[in-house]
Amino acid sequence: MTPLVSRLSRLWVIMRKPRAAVGSGPRKQAASQDGRQKHAKSSSQAKPSAPNGLARQLEEVVLQASVSPYHLFRDIAEVTAFRGSLLSWYDQEKRDLPWRRQAEDEVDPDRRAYAVWVSEVMLQQTQVATVINYYTRWMQKWPTLQDLASASLEEVNQLWAGLGYYSRGRRLQEGARKVVEELGGHMPRTAETLQQLLPGVGRYTAGAIASIAFGQATGVVDGNVARVLCRVRAIGADPSSNLVSQQLWSLAQQLVDPARPGDFNQAAMELGATVCTPQRPLCRQCPVQSLCRARQRVERERPLASWNLLGSPDVEECAPSTGQCQLCLPPSEPWDQTLGVVNFPRKASRKPPREESSATCVLEQSRALGGARILLVQRPNSGLLAGLWEFPSVTWEPSEQLQRKALLQELQRWTGPLPATHLRHLGEVVHVFSHIKLTYQVYGLALEGQTPVTTVPPGARWLTREEFHTAAVSTAMKKVFRVYEGQQPGTCKGFKRPQVSSPSSRKKPSMGQQVLDDFFQPHISADAPSLNSAVQ
Repeated sequence: MTPLVSRLSRLWVIMRKPRAAVGSGPRKQAASQDGRQKHAKSSSQAKPSAPNGLARQLEEVVLQASVSPYHLFRDIAEVTAFRGSLLSWYDQEKRDLPWRRQAEDEVDPDRRAYAVWVSEVMLQQTQVATVINYYTRWMQKWPTLQDLASASLEEVNQLWAGLGYYSRGRRLQEGARKVVEELGGHMPRTAETLQQLLPGVGRYTAGAIASIAFGQATGVVDGNVARVLCRVRAIGADPSSNLVSQQLWSLAQQLVDPARPGDFNQAAMELGATVCTPQRPLCRQCPVQSLCRARQRVERERPLASWNLLGSPDVEECAPSTGQCQLCLPPSEPWDQTLGVVNFPRKASRKPPREESSATCVLEQSRALGGARILLVQRPNSGLLAGLWEFPSVTWEPSEQLQRKALLQELQRWTGPLPATHLRHLGEVVHVFSHIKLTYQVYGLALEGQTPVTTVPPGARWLTREEFHTAAVSTAMKKVFRVYEGQQPGTCKGFKRPQVSSPSSRKKPSMGQQVLDDFFQPHISADAPSLNSAVQ
């Protein structure tokens, strides 16, 4: 009997045992689907249940049995060499980042886990340079779980404004409240319980917190780690497929250093962020280049003359026993010599964002008490940009007349009668969210010489321009306001107006405008970032 068959047999026998022999009451209750409240103390301290752990082991064994050895690590010596080389490089080259200092210096495990949690949520598909300032301000304002739990959603949205994907901040606060109110103020200690008990915490975030804060030897896969693993083991199949995802998680778990799991996971992410980048990888600076299948493929594909050089590597190739390998580059997308290691990973197929249109109006009263003020209304507490403030908006109407009528009715719902003749179309703003490309037709209405509106219904407020810039508003609304400011009399001559157009004269934006639009586009988030996400 081969070792693989023997291991499968042992796992199968254990899996067939009655649940009572291997499971635990609290864990079964924590995993139940009936929505009953979970036991806080026992759940927060629970170990991963045996049935779930064995199921994952069985899944990994079956997966490895079906994968060509070319995409695996041959033995423990190769794994040890990878760990040692990566950690040695990380010790010398790691960036000095505030969340790393916080995790290293914090003695209290719950505060340490909280600090890691905040950083990981903010870093989801968001560049490190952008996050540093947000993270510093967040930790200064709410240094503990208890501080965040007692904050208002308005405060959270206000600090998060501009970071993008605002549900992250809301779920972070929901999670803090759950820890404080239901778990006795103690963070769950394992990746499994973190993922089970905390809203918005997926497999990657749970693994990052558990390994960095609690030292659990669990691997993680984010966009940077996935790119590194795809190149190191020459995985060129669709990265969004279940097979590739399972293989990457299996490799990450195999590689994670049990003595330094948090450092190892951060080192893998650091390598992908600074060396093994999406478009211009610095292969000569890579500490694991000697173990990289993609690098070996580049060497093999060089002109034949290079093969006569002494010391050229003995390149291993994938040789599946039957049929086409499910992890190699697909026949429809063969190796492109001009790309080199960037052949791996291939971009995942992604649906284009659906297109929507809206009309929005900046309503300003110049004679308001205390200076000019603009009207903002609050979005619903669920859905896109939940709880944030915006200018009054309506769905786009194909007819200009109908559009003005609908927008004026929306404005009057908050303020009472308004002069329709003062409503002006100023241009448009295009903003891309994670799954929606939203075009705003921007209108302006300045109330001059009229009695100021002093009261508004709940869900609306009048703000000064200075208050607007610090309020909980989205990047899209800030872009809308820049269009409005650029059209107002007395605007500074040095002010560079955004390019705007009417629907009838819309043209394809210039390259420079595309760059500006991309710059102001919010960072898209998900718990498991895409393989081709922005480099941190």
